[in-house]
Amino acid sequence: MAVDLAEGTPIDGRTSVGSTILPDADAADWLIEAALLRALEPRHVLFLCVANSARSQLAEGIARALARQSGPGGSTIPVKVSSAGSEPTRVRPQAIEVLREIGIDISHHRSNGVDDVERPVDVVVTLCAEEVCPVWLEKSVRVHWGLPDPAGAGGSEEEELQAFRDTRDELRRRLSVLFTGRPQ
Repeated sequence: MAVDLAEGTPIDGRTSVGSTILPDADAADWLIEAALLRALEPRHVLFLCVANSARSQLAEGIARALARQSGPGGSTIPVKVSSAGSEPTRVRPQAIEVLREIGIDISHHRSNGVDDVERPVDVVVTLCAEEVCPVWLEKSVRVHWGLPDPAGAGGSEEEELQAFRDTRDELRRRLSVLFTGRPQ
């Protein structure tokens, strides 16, 4: 795995990681990537996909919940979590439903465009089609977690809902390592 940890410009007294791209994660690599990202202690994590309707919304909801419960002594980890899409549409109702099943409410979420994201961003996790990151994200550490699109699963309503659950559970497993240091 190629990891470039070139020093960039300071962010709030810390050193950022300059334009790092970690390759598509296979079954073992995502674990290493999540641990490396955790070690960087990012202050702003962005989940990026095309529509900002399913995977990135699931990731944002799960990450916010994990950050709230993961700090020392139960305190909140000081990290901003957001999601965006290159062509935002609307949040899929199935994403709202499967997160509600595990006690996370994203019913107030809206699909956001990349230009709506607050800057700076320390880490960008692309979740589909290895999204092209805007120029202003060049100094962000980037990883690609290519997960199947649950919205394109087809089949019955229950089969599609199960695809959303599978994606939710995989994201929760990966994000648990990033935010708590251990798999869930």
